[in-house]
Amino acid sequence: MIAALEPVAERFPEVVWEDSHGQRVARVPNAQWYDFAAAVKEAGFELLSDITAVDWYRSRAERFEVVANLTSISIPARLRIITTAGGENPTVASLVPLWPGANFPEREVYDMFGISFDGHPDMTRILMPDDWEGHPLRKDFGVGSVPVQFKSSPKAV
Repeated sequence: MIAALEPVAERFPEVVWEDSHGQRVARVPNAQWYDFAAAVKEAGFELLSDITAVDWYRSRAERFEVVANLTSISIPARLRIITTAGGENPTVASLVPLWPGANFPEREVYDMFGISFDGHPDMTRILMPDDWEGHPLRKDFGVGSVPVQFKSSPKAV
């Protein structure tokens, strides 16, 4: 355990701690996601490197995992925090109030996976057109079902 995280671990006994390829991983209940992230930031993890998601379609009870990669420059250490989201409208608390740089990565996760971030200042699409239906990185998204005409391809007959 990273010494700076020991008080955080005591405050959040429901969090499951693991090591993965030399990096600490914290599996956080969805209801504690924001509070845990705030505590970790206070403990010295000042840099949010990325937020992404994993679709465990049909292989886990909670279909999605949201993953945030954090770095402490001062300690130095890295930490990955993971929570789950499921149901018809998967939702996770936004980390934008803690790390403003979470804005675009959360919008990318929303656009690609359909996971909403509660409290996000602008939860709109960022990569796909506004009228796009569906979320392309979901494992149940129909591959090849949308015809796309590229400029360099020959015209279809």
